[in-house]
Amino acid sequence: MATHKKSILTKFYIVGAFMSFFLVAIIVKVIHIQYVQGEKYKKLSTELTIKQDTIRANKGNVYAADGNLLATSMSKFTIRMDVVAVNSGVFEKNIAGLSKELAAMLGKSANYYQNRLRSAKKRKNRYLLIARNVGYTDYLKMKKFPIFNLGVYQGGFIAEHKTVRAHPIGKIAERTIGYDDYRGEAGIEGAFADFMQGENGLRWKQKIAKNQWKPISDVNEKEPIDGHDVITTIDVNIQDITHHALLRQLEYFDADHGCAVVMETATGEIKAISNLGRTSKGKYYEKRNYAVWESHEPGSTFKLASLMAALDDKLIDTSTVVDTEKGRIYIHGSKVEDSKYGGYGKISAARVFEVSSNVGIVKLIKKHYDHQPEKFIAKLEDYGFTKPIGFQIKGEGIPKIRRPSDKNWSKISLEWMSWGYGISVTPMQTLMFYNAVANNGVMVKPRFVKELRRQDKTEKIFETEVVNPRIASQETINKIRKVMENVVIRGTADNIYSSNFSMAGKTGTAKKYIPRHKNNKGEIISGQYSNEHYVASFAGFFPADTPKYSCIVVVHDPDKKKGYYGATVAAPIFKEIAQKIYTTTPIDNQSVDDKIEFTSIQKQYSNYNKIVNKEHTKVPNVQGMSGMDALSLLENIGLKVKISGVGKVKNQSIKKGEKLEKGATIILKLS
Repeated sequence: MATHKKSILTKFYIVGAFMSFFLVAIIVKVIHIQYVQGEKYKKLSTELTIKQDTIRANKGNVYAADGNLLATSMSKFTIRMDVVAVNSGVFEKNIAGLSKELAAMLGKSANYYQNRLRSAKKRKNRYLLIARNVGYTDYLKMKKFPIFNLGVYQGGFIAEHKTVRAHPIGKIAERTIGYDDYRGEAGIEGAFADFMQGENGLRWKQKIAKNQWKPISDVNEKEPIDGHDVITTIDVNIQDITHHALLRQLEYFDADHGCAVVMETATGEIKAISNLGRTSKGKYYEKRNYAVWESHEPGSTFKLASLMAALDDKLIDTSTVVDTEKGRIYIHGSKVEDSKYGGYGKISAARVFEVSSNVGIVKLIKKHYDHQPEKFIAKLEDYGFTKPIGFQIKGEGIPKIRRPSDKNWSKISLEWMSWGYGISVTPMQTLMFYNAVANNGVMVKPRFVKELRRQDKTEKIFETEVVNPRIASQETINKIRKVMENVVIRGTADNIYSSNFSMAGKTGTAKKYIPRHKNNKGEIISGQYSNEHYVASFAGFFPADTPKYSCIVVVHDPDKKKGYYGATVAAPIFKEIAQKIYTTTPIDNQSVDDKIEFTSIQKQYSNYNKIVNKEHTKVPNVQGMSGMDALSLLENIGLKVKISGVGKVKNQSIKKGEKLEKGATIILKLS
């Protein structure tokens, strides 16, 4: 018995010793964790339950030259609710009031929100979604709702902030305004991304149920600082005119894509740039920046460079006679022909340009430069065609001008170049050249940005940059400008002529080159110029005697059945842009009372004129009209007009049919 008792005690002592040792080990480990590794585990605990969250700073704004916003960052909030944080008594007392306010703001019934909140309370939901993409104004209102006005801890109000980029004028000029996001860096926003970035802020968040995080307090650890602003050269009025003029014609001719650019002659400031491509459903939008990016064969608009080179080198005069024969010649087996069947016979070099005779310009250049093509290429270099312009925005197209030393130079390269084939230039290069003619031979660089601002203080001003102070003699410039004016008066663009409004320019119609490809039958088709696909263009300036603006219009692949010549497709766009600019922003008190020569807007203007010419006693209905047309109409009948927005008239403050009181102010809201 004694032996058995001793055995039990021995086992007891062993177990007791083991437990004592285990207890000591636990105490040692606790002391080690608490005092030796304490900071490490505190930090780990904090990282698992609390984190520092970045508050993204708003980018700087992009402004038009007149102060209109082109791009801005807008605050958006996701509103959630920690229902558990709300005292039950407070919840029951205020749930009806909160539900009523939410219903009034968000659109669903008060019962819907009351049931949702009660259900969340039962489930102890600490992260109930209330609404997404709430604007800043509505966010401020929601903070004052019953329960929410108690804040994060007592009211369970959780607001998650983010910023989104918005274009207040819509999709107009979107590719030039650009972006800097997951799509890359494009346009002005991409070019000045570093300058426009602000300084991010910080705030603390706490981990709650279901791996979700909520702000610890309403106060940020560090407030974000907004980025800096870019002031562009864009004029919203001219941009609106240009966009809609191009869009109308693209839709009518069912074209693939096109661009139109307006440039201030003396400064090089781009006042408007529209680039429209087509979706698979036939809708047009800012698909690519064609004016800057697309390098293509220009066709007859390039004849201006050929004529100017020969005039400035004193090889010909505008009166030099050339025999266009019967409108068709062959050079080394390749055919050159005029659009007029039977040709023009013997005509002057000026007339060659006015009627856009391919045979005439080719014969002139062949005769005087065939033995010295390098001299002709040197002129093209002076005209800015041999290298990119060098924009700050990315994606500029690369021009291709062949030289005699190139491997692909052939016996007909010079002749084909003279009428705009076998080369490749961008619309912006062509515009810069035409603008130099309008600017008395001074070539200035096109630019999109006027200045950079920090905190409303100008940091940098972009001055006019002269690329070439003299592209040709003044004598040559004067002659060229005269023949360009005659193109509109009695040449290929006489369909846009007006005795009351002077314009000068050149039409262009180019066949598109279709590379080697397989057809629907799998047959290999060799590369050739198409008789079905064309590029229609018009470049020029206005007014002809004292140019204020230059402009280029390029339209790709118009429906051939409806028309494909530059005079038919592109020139009317140029005229509409020029006329509306002068109608809405008169310069030098030049009045415009023009008869529209093209049917796409003939009926529209006729209706407006009928209204204007009536003896008015009542305010007319202008809803649905473009803002610029409504402005002209209402001012002509004696009203003062204020406009907000761009596009077509959505609302008018004085309703149609009300008694007309001359001198009264009417406010138009545009879509």
